[in-house]
Amino acid sequence: MEITHIFSLLGGLALFLYGMNVMSNGLEVAAGNRLKAILERLTANRLVGVGVGALVTALVQSSSATTVMVVGFVNSGLMTLNNAVWLIMGANIGTTITGQLIAININAIAPLIAFIGVSLISFFKSQKLDPYGRILVGLGILFIGMDIMSTAVSPLREMPEFINIITRFQNPILGILAGAIFSAILQSSSASIGILQAFAASGVITLPSAIFILFGQNIGTVITALIASIGVSKNGKRTTLLHLLFNFVGSIIFVTLALTTPFTSWMENFTPDNVQAQIANVHTVFNVVTAFILLPFGSQLVDLTYKLLPDRADEQTGMQLKYLDFSLFGNDYRIGTSAVTTMQLFKETQNMLDQLIMNVQATFDLVGNYSDDAFTKIEETEEYIDFLNDGIIRFTTTTLSFEAPESGTSALGLFVKISSDLERIGDHAINIAERARVIHRSGDSLSDEALEELQAMKKLARKIMALLQVRDRSEIQDLVSHVNIIEDQMDFATEEFENNQLLRLQDQECTVNNSILFSKILTDFERMGDLSLNVAKNFESIQSTIQSLRNLQESE
Repeated sequence: MEITHIFSLLGGLALFLYGMNVMSNGLEVAAGNRLKAILERLTANRLVGVGVGALVTALVQSSSATTVMVVGFVNSGLMTLNNAVWLIMGANIGTTITGQLIAININAIAPLIAFIGVSLISFFKSQKLDPYGRILVGLGILFIGMDIMSTAVSPLREMPEFINIITRFQNPILGILAGAIFSAILQSSSASIGILQAFAASGVITLPSAIFILFGQNIGTVITALIASIGVSKNGKRTTLLHLLFNFVGSIIFVTLALTTPFTSWMENFTPDNVQAQIANVHTVFNVVTAFILLPFGSQLVDLTYKLLPDRADEQTGMQLKYLDFSLFGNDYRIGTSAVTTMQLFKETQNMLDQLIMNVQATFDLVGNYSDDAFTKIEETEEYIDFLNDGIIRFTTTTLSFEAPESGTSALGLFVKISSDLERIGDHAINIAERARVIHRSGDSLSDEALEELQAMKKLARKIMALLQVRDRSEIQDLVSHVNIIEDQMDFATEEFENNQLLRLQDQECTVNNSILFSKILTDFERMGDLSLNVAKNFESIQSTIQSLRNLQESE
């Protein structure tokens, strides 16, 4: 094999990989919003899940992209691992479309396809046509690269040394290992199988030599996903583990078939004159049959991931973001990102609200029953609230810079306002705690009437913030009107309690210092109501924006 053939092989490989990347990106842009809607409305039905996973992966030409989306949806709570397993099975079926497309062998018209794509991009200057132009450009370049690779490696079929190496891959262990390493290096089973088809087109490799490499390539693409999952949440790791288990079980089944039955001969006889199609068909049969064999055992696969990756008790300690997953921004797949991040932000603000309610209740109790331990606990919780606020702001700004601007991202900025208002409510709670400490250290105490009024404040504060505890976005409807009623009651109570305090001061039933501190507590209480109303309004604005985007998608 001459040096010029090596250069041609490398150039063809570069064009093939670049074409696949361009085509995949074009498909992502063209199908992105629709895929978000499909995935958000995924049902628990296993057949629907498999079908959706196959459809999404066929559209984006990457099972890795689908897996990344699924990890994000699981982390955000949009779906459970039990739902995710069906999507992953479908993703493995959908990724076989690339091989079938290559097996059609349209090399003769590949330059024309690329030219049509470039024309759509260059001559029409349309945002709607641009992604479709990229799809055609990528497809054309992909086939041109395939043709160059096939021509470059054709001399290898006359080399005894190379034929000896290829023959060794008929050993299952060597073949699977070679395929796994090759696919892991390229980070794509579709790309590695396409290159295998290019070798087959030149007559360098036959199906008996390629079949075990093919099984290994399915495993190799998951090795990359497992490495990429380092540092993500446990459920994210379990999702990639489901993908690995699927391909590992499939490899065991089909290696056994290939060794004990005429499976290879059957697949050769199906398309006897087209090794490219034979490879594509084995890939399709591998994933379809494995999916239907494992279909009844989805729950057992999920249970196995929990046994292999159990939760540890110490993982629940310390300050940490409960729902926000920054690993979403460490990949090149952006489909569904705003849908995932919106749900994660919604759940994290609810987590922040849970901490806040606990602190507000504790601060009101502290006024009449002060202890240093309770004060320290309130300070620690306030630090965690500040930590969550910082995390929400960082996550939101990262999301806005990561995903291309669209109408859906306008809702994301409102989460910064919500977390900031919640953090300010926390500051007012700390103010009350500090005033309770001053009263305690002075040796004085509030009157019984003032303590009763504090209990009334506590009940109203709890009531208004309980309304903000919405576990599902559908509960946000009419939230502002309900919160506004309690906020009016808080304003009325503030005015009434201030007048009562002035009367107690005139009757010398309290000290001047305590009267001032009580008035400041009332101010903190009244501001809590105002900020809670702001939070309710922003929640409603988010829901309205999301619903408008969903209606727009359905009308397209």
